[in-house]
Amino acid sequence: MNEVKIETEYITLGQFLKAADIIQTGGMAKWFLSEYEVFVNDEQDQRRGRKLRAGDKIRIPNQGTFIVTD
Repeated sequence: MNEVKIETEYITLGQFLKAADIIQTGGMAKWFLSEYEVFVNDEQDQRRGRKLRAGDKIRIPNQGTFIVTD
């Protein structure tokens, strides 16, 4: 499981994808979320504005599992 450290109260799913080096630019988030399944705390979510906080678990099939830490 990979950790993604945040310095703020939360990070959006779109920002997370960039911070985890899954996408190259923030503009790719909308496309990525429409093409790939992303699970936040075991629930599928496609909202790039979804707020992720420390302790949230993100699973992307064929990409890995990540946890947000502070």
